[in-house]
Amino acid sequence: MEFFGIDMVQAIKTVGYVGLFGIVFAETGLFLGFFFPGDSLLFVAGVLAAQGFFSLPILLIILFIAAFTGNMVGYWFGAFVGPKIFTREDSLLFRRSHILKAQAFYERYGGKTIVLARFIPIVRTFAPIVAGVARMHYGTFAFFNFIGALLWSVGLTTAAYYLGSLIEDIDRYLLPIIVLIIFLSVLPGIFEYWRDRREAKANGESAMDKR
Repeated sequence: MEFFGIDMVQAIKTVGYVGLFGIVFAETGLFLGFFFPGDSLLFVAGVLAAQGFFSLPILLIILFIAAFTGNMVGYWFGAFVGPKIFTREDSLLFRRSHILKAQAFYERYGGKTIVLARFIPIVRTFAPIVAGVARMHYGTFAFFNFIGALLWSVGLTTAAYYLGSLIEDIDRYLLPIIVLIIFLSVLPGIFEYWRDRREAKANGESAMDKR
């Protein structure tokens, strides 16, 4: 199974625990890691654990620590940089539209964003940064971060582990399963876009009626 021309299964076997920690940490804590396939990576790692390549307890601990500390670093980065990040120009590794998307998500859902964003690509990278910029109470952020990291890293990896244990030759089904995971991951974003468009249209029609 390939991602951008890279055999993900072989790549995960090659990088091992240290590489998995680094990738999850980068995706959840550094804005330059937004392009990493976190959901797919966790699923494949869980399947490999079911096949005996990884120790499940060690894998879960490493992934949880990476996810939790990554978001904490993102929060501190946002608190340090402040609102000026919203006016930063686009570059190869930064898109202002991504941070604005995370801001809109944060304004809609508040503290729950830190949990919900875990399951939405790109948003999960920038949500802790926005929370830091907004100066969310540190204890509140840490609490939601703990819950989100637990549900995402431990939950998804464990589900993949048991699925890999139940289905023989699951390697043959990895690609369609990963495609389904990606689809489910982007579905909330599609729904948000559709709802925003509908609200904008309704507001426009309401404004026209008042004239």
